[in-house]
Amino acid sequence: METSPVSPVKEKHTAQPRPREENALQSPDAAGRFGRQAPGPSPEALELGSRPDPASRRECRIVEDEEVENPVAGLEGDADKSHVSADEVAEPLRASDLWYCPDGSFVKKIIVRGRGLDKPKLGSQCRVLASGFPFGSGMPEGWTELTIGIGQWREKTWGEVTEKCLESMCQGEEAEIHLPGSSAPLAKLRLDSFTKGRDSWELEAMEKEALASEEHSRGTELFRAGNPQGAARCYGRALRLLLTLPPPGPPEQAILYANLAACQLLLGQPQLAAQSCDRALERQPGHLKALYRRGVAQAALGNLEKATADLKKVLAADPKNRAAQEELGKVVTQGKKQDAGLARGLRKMFS
Repeated sequence: METSPVSPVKEKHTAQPRPREENALQSPDAAGRFGRQAPGPSPEALELGSRPDPASRRECRIVEDEEVENPVAGLEGDADKSHVSADEVAEPLRASDLWYCPDGSFVKKIIVRGRGLDKPKLGSQCRVLASGFPFGSGMPEGWTELTIGIGQWREKTWGEVTEKCLESMCQGEEAEIHLPGSSAPLAKLRLDSFTKGRDSWELEAMEKEALASEEHSRGTELFRAGNPQGAARCYGRALRLLLTLPPPGPPEQAILYANLAACQLLLGQPQLAAQSCDRALERQPGHLKALYRRGVAQAALGNLEKATADLKKVLAADPKNRAAQEELGKVVTQGKKQDAGLARGLRKMFS
């Protein structure tokens, strides 16, 4: 997938930053906050699980076994170098030097403009100088080699944001990553060089399916290890690869959406979980785990009628499904409490 590397940019003294072109970036999935994850479920618990408590975010037993990433200031050349051509003199920073990620997860502030128009793609090996990431985030400090689309570095707390930032950078570019609402930069990156990669549309169908299968397997490992956030990113990357295939696409899409919903329930995102289940059921209407998880999500959203309908469908197909029985019992109890509260309110109004 990779060709010979592009020659690194020769470091030279410039009085001002270099100009660069604007770039658009593929919309990503959600970037997680820096924090500790809850411990993962035991292997025997990886079946249809009980409804998660939003306050404690208890483990959901809902993943499918078989179905189911020297400071920069010291980089400039010596001050006594005087032979700089006119085309190497950079322009001052402008408003366009602030690049906003389409999903709103971060803002890139360009410090030194890069050269050319090419940017890293899938499979590009990038030589990067990184600094400033929070202690304990697992992200590198100093010079490092990062490959776009490959490697466990992408599963770290700020790995996805870093990958998106690199995909928007030109060779030799230096930039700060700013999180929304924060005045101080999260980290600083310098893209020294990178090898030629490929866009997803350039991959053969078998290559996409193989990469998606790797992401799928890694996502399941992360879920079992108690990292639903990392698992959700893996499932999302796998889906983005498979969604570029001609319709109807492989049946694995339904499984990935259902597993993504499991992660979203654990992360306290019932609205997103319900949407993921909708997409799974569009591709496989009888997917029981997607029905169950959508029922759990609808109950968390207070849509008790929809939750009851989904859970009854699960029990119609599998009458001995204990998890669905327990969840339906909770929904019925919650509905009775709502009705009793409504009745008390009406009595007070007309008393």
